[in-house]
Amino acid sequence: MSDKQNKQIQRQVAKLSIVVVAMFAFVFVVMVPLYNLFCEVTGLNGKTGGPYQAEQIVVDETRTIRVQMISMNNEEMPWQFGPEVEEVFVHPGEQVQVNYFATNPTGNEMVAQAVPSVLPFRASSYFHKTECFCFNQQTLAAGESIEMPLVFIVDPEVPDNVSTITLSYTIFDVSPARASVGAK
Repeated sequence: MSDKQNKQIQRQVAKLSIVVVAMFAFVFVVMVPLYNLFCEVTGLNGKTGGPYQAEQIVVDETRTIRVQMISMNNEEMPWQFGPEVEEVFVHPGEQVQVNYFATNPTGNEMVAQAVPSVLPFRASSYFHKTECFCFNQQTLAAGESIEMPLVFIVDPEVPDNVSTITLSYTIFDVSPARASVGAK
């Protein structure tokens, strides 16, 4: 091959490399915030947002909402994890506390992150957490157990056709050793 052909090939490889890097940057830097914004605006994916500041909320004792609690482990998460009760009945505007438990049955310290989702989707913007273990990662030593509080309010403005809300948590292993294995 001539020098001219080598330079053309090198330029083509450089251009393609830049395109690949730009595509990865777009997917990992731009798409995640755009997706989160889309979910927040549309209420899709049952995202519940961060901590809620409870102000002067009037409790609507004329209505009762059934709140179901479901827990799941990500496929590689060995913890025992779940709510102490599977459902509660609440009045919109009432502040309620329920507890979840977690046990690390392994011989190693592990770090976990719980990710919430609310169904039906239209109810997600009316389900407010004032305190939640999902706001922070949970670190448990080998064999350790923990009780984790969840304090929430169902907004009195929740539509009348919502009588049941399902709160689902999926717990993921985010231990540093696990993250470094996944990065390789």
